[in-house]
Amino acid sequence: MPDLSAATSLYKVGGSLAFNHPTYVERKTDKELLDALRVGKFCYVFNCRQMGKSSLRVRAMHHLQAQEMSCASIDMTSLGSDVSLQQWYSGIITQLFLGFNLTGKINLKAWLRERDELPPVQKLSQFIEEVLLVNCSGKKIFIFIDEIDKVISLDFSLDDFFSLIRFCYNQRAENPEYNRLTFALFGVATPSDLIREKTQTSFNIGVAIELTGFTNQEIQPLEQGFKEIADNSGAVLAAVLSWTGGQPFLTQKLCQLIVESGFSIVSGAEVEIVERIVTEKIVENWESQDEPVHLKTIRDRLLIDEQHAGRLLGLYQQILQQGAVEVDNSPEQGQLRLSGLVVKRNGKLQTYNRIYQAVFDRAWVDKQLEKLRPYSEAIIAWQVSQYQDDSRLLRGQALKDALAWAVGKSLSNIDYQFLTASQRLDKREAERQLASQQQANKILTDANAKAKKTIRIGYAILIISIVGSAIAISTAIHAFNKQREASLGTQLQRIGDSAWRQFEFEQIEALLSAMQAGQQLKNLVQKENPPLQDYPATSPILALQQILDNIQEKNQLEGHQETVNSVSFSPDGKWMATASRDGTAILWDRQGNERAKLQGHKGDVYSVSFSFDGQKLATASKDSTVKVWNLQGRELATFKGHTNSVYSVTFSPDGKWLATASRDGTARLWNSEGKQITIFSGHSKSVYDVSFSPDGKRLVTASIDGTVRVWNWQGKQLAEFKQDGNAFYSVSFSRDGQRIVVAAKDGTAKILDTEGNLLLTLKGHQQLVNSVAFSPNGQELATASSDGTVKLWDNRGKNLATFKEQEEPIYDVAFSADGSKIATASSDSSVEIWDLNKNPVREYKSLANNVASVGFSPDGELIAIASQDGEVYLQDTLGNLKYQFKAHTRSHL
Repeated sequence: MPDLSAATSLYKVGGSLAFNHPTYVERKTDKELLDALRVGKFCYVFNCRQMGKSSLRVRAMHHLQAQEMSCASIDMTSLGSDVSLQQWYSGIITQLFLGFNLTGKINLKAWLRERDELPPVQKLSQFIEEVLLVNCSGKKIFIFIDEIDKVISLDFSLDDFFSLIRFCYNQRAENPEYNRLTFALFGVATPSDLIREKTQTSFNIGVAIELTGFTNQEIQPLEQGFKEIADNSGAVLAAVLSWTGGQPFLTQKLCQLIVESGFSIVSGAEVEIVERIVTEKIVENWESQDEPVHLKTIRDRLLIDEQHAGRLLGLYQQILQQGAVEVDNSPEQGQLRLSGLVVKRNGKLQTYNRIYQAVFDRAWVDKQLEKLRPYSEAIIAWQVSQYQDDSRLLRGQALKDALAWAVGKSLSNIDYQFLTASQRLDKREAERQLASQQQANKILTDANAKAKKTIRIGYAILIISIVGSAIAISTAIHAFNKQREASLGTQLQRIGDSAWRQFEFEQIEALLSAMQAGQQLKNLVQKENPPLQDYPATSPILALQQILDNIQEKNQLEGHQETVNSVSFSPDGKWMATASRDGTAILWDRQGNERAKLQGHKGDVYSVSFSFDGQKLATASKDSTVKVWNLQGRELATFKGHTNSVYSVTFSPDGKWLATASRDGTARLWNSEGKQITIFSGHSKSVYDVSFSPDGKRLVTASIDGTVRVWNWQGKQLAEFKQDGNAFYSVSFSRDGQRIVVAAKDGTAKILDTEGNLLLTLKGHQQLVNSVAFSPNGQELATASSDGTVKLWDNRGKNLATFKEQEEPIYDVAFSADGSKIATASSDSSVEIWDLNKNPVREYKSLANNVASVGFSPDGELIAIASQDGEVYLQDTLGNLKYQFKAHTRSHL
């Protein structure tokens, strides 16, 4: 095995790179900065954090010093924040004194003492002119100032400091000596941030040097670390760049993670392995894995200022929804760019890279906005209705509270639109109420006047008049109520229509909306109890009925922590086994009690399988071995022979034999004592899956070399199906043993006969198919894809149904024992159970990490859900959590 220690130390994550570091990536920016400095241009490199500004500065200083030029660097963080203005300027002078090696040329303490009465900025000005220019005679002088943004948060103003830099630039016209002096500023800022007092002239000098990420042409120095671990190091580097977008910190970090992972990357597997490392080591549980801190810095930059967080999040939400927005150089766009989350490309603002998209996705943005807004649910519902559902707008006290909260905050455009629409609606309703009240008052006033007039006619006539007035008032009130009822009916009709439209994508929310409208309708008509055709609105009733006929219920579960690779039930359903990347497998009873821990592997355990009689288990591991165990956790045998990770292990139907699939490009047949019987050679790349035929006489293997092969026990290849450029991940025999189905990288599933002939290609998925499964009766099969869908097919290849989950990949699919339901596991941590005759009937949602595997118990009454955070859940088909237990405690690549 190659020594990877040198490759691991090759990459440097965080901090400045030395000028001669082997993985320093020289960019176009390096040349632009040096060319500008050499001709005496003041420069500034302003960009987000961890883009390589400090390393760029170190490299530029080295080149200039090599040409006999004088350079010194001031790091603003070294001056501290708990200092006075006088101390701060003294620190600047001291750093310049030491940086230009002026020790012995002047007595600095005496020099400062003689100028005690001068303002601090004048001391610095005199030091530059009287000391620096004099003692560095004849040489070009470069002052590099790093972490310039640190001065922005100081308690005192440093406008004079930046004005002094501008003064030095302007002095070139009067004093030629200043032509030798050049400044270069680095930091997370904009030029407008540097001078606070707007009455002063802004910082308008210097050349902006654009600092961009690594490109394909520039990134080659990073390739050397992969020479020992990859067949095609260039392809690994390309896969890295596809995730990081060339962001320097993330690129160095991902390269280091790949080397540390221990993978030997065969040609063709680069994309898959890099994606796995990104997912498990960066994206999942990102807040706990963000070391050195990077993603948290972006998060904090967005959220730390509550007054502006809403506007930044709203702008970023718009970018996620549209893919990009036009650059308008607004302050909020500038702040969002300084966070590092977005980048300007071709005149548009877009998310910097796929890693940021995965971490700071729409769900994350919605969650942060929900925390900020007191009206979060209302505005989301209003957006969903395409801004048509006025019932979601605020009124009365709720509107007053929202407007009070908004005072002094910079909100997103959608927030302002929502609040404005709410104010207009509130005003219209107030005007209608006022008009109705005025009409009622007029009726009463007229009736009262008429009553007074009739008093003179006599008592009897008075009685008649009073009765008439009462009737008039009653009639007016009745008319007013009818008018109000008609208005409310129109509103309820609109809400009912809106609820049914909403049901397509927010079923629970639509149900609640329809129920509320139905209750209001009931209150409106319950006194007179008219027939249905006379109801002021009917859509709430119709929408509620349609929703109840089609509803899919959702139950949420939380608590995942770490990765579980595989979960398997014993044939009698009494036991369950889990395999984890912590190097162990664990045996559980149905109550979730740990019965045995299978310890002995020295690497990830990828697969676990029960024997047909349920008395033994087999585990396959990254350590290249397979182990057989009894139900007490005692190791019965270790199978050695594979030369790389073992991805899959399965018992033959009679339980006497085991088959394994390995990354070493072979499948192997063993007896139950661990004796190797047959090696199935022929694949040129990793074999991902192996399966026995129902009669146990044949085996089928699937490989990423683009072939599926059928074998007899003696290792003779009986048939082959080949597709160049494709890769196959999962394979299974039908229950009658006459057909084979495989999951393919090209987004299809292939149905083959046992001679290797292609019978059908199931097309429809937009991305690779991760899992395939035959129904118990063999008449249907299901496919799960990274495009976020599960498709049900008949055995003639007709697509019977498409079950749409989220936009996240779906990794696993399994049929229930009676074939009436399927369970799916997706990367957004959800497991859904779908009724094959209707709609999805249950969804189990976790707010933590990805679900790794899902399966039904043999009796179909329980679902086992294994998460990538080490939790295992047993739930019944109604969504009730029966048992929850922690399987494993840590994860390894």
